[in-house]
Amino acid sequence: MSHKDVQGRRLNLRDALLATARAMPRLWLWASGVLVAAVIAWVGPLFVALDAGIAPLTLGAAAVLTLMAVGALARLSISADAHAARALGLGPLGFQFGWPEPRLVGAALLCLIFLGMIVAMLGLVVLAIAGVAELDVAAIQARDWGAVGPAWKLAVLIGVGVGALLIPLLLAVRLSLFVPATLGRRQMVSLNSMGIAYGSFWQILGGLIVTAAPSVAVAILTGAGMMTGPLAEIIRVVVLCALQLPLTLGFLGAAYRRLEYWSPEEGKA
Repeated sequence: MSHKDVQGRRLNLRDALLATARAMPRLWLWASGVLVAAVIAWVGPLFVALDAGIAPLTLGAAAVLTLMAVGALARLSISADAHAARALGLGPLGFQFGWPEPRLVGAALLCLIFLGMIVAMLGLVVLAIAGVAELDVAAIQARDWGAVGPAWKLAVLIGVGVGALLIPLLLAVRLSLFVPATLGRRQMVSLNSMGIAYGSFWQILGGLIVTAAPSVAVAILTGAGMMTGPLAEIIRVVVLCALQLPLTLGFLGAAYRRLEYWSPEEGKA
């Protein structure tokens, strides 16, 4: 596909969300086993006292099961049906561990390193500007904004600070398709995923916000003191593993299927 075609791509948010809703039963059905196992692995330590030597193994098992769940859901979300997902390595009830799983870990690490470098650089820029502005640090710590310094300097610093927050958000959203891209292209995809998301930042951000509703609801209930104790922790794990994970990956897979322009023939060129 030409560069012009890539620039002309746009994600239809409504269609992607509808596709996500239609895919949810299939994702739950074919990844049910690994999702249930991941929930049990994370909540198990709440009911059973573990020795110091066993606790890290349990945590590792929970992490591996979660990685397997991500791999299973990603395979299902970018495939038209379970048969196509099995061709990508989907195991029975979502239990599988092949090369795609380590590739997902590697891609995630590369994305995190990249974002960490950007955040560190932006932090240094903000600190440098704050130093040049010669604002009163003690007044900032005391939140005495009137004594910080001239209003225009404070406005500039606030503007730079807002930009330092928005730039990582922009990059994180554009990198968010790395999971389905890694499965779809059958190779580790990290920074290249920004090219897939090109031109659809607001649609992807909107979809991520909509599909984050379960986590937002849990956070609100927890903040309001309506969810406390071991039961609250169990609910959080169930919501995150059995609802939030399939929703998010279902949407990202739907977006990826509509935005992907790469083909295996291009990879061989």
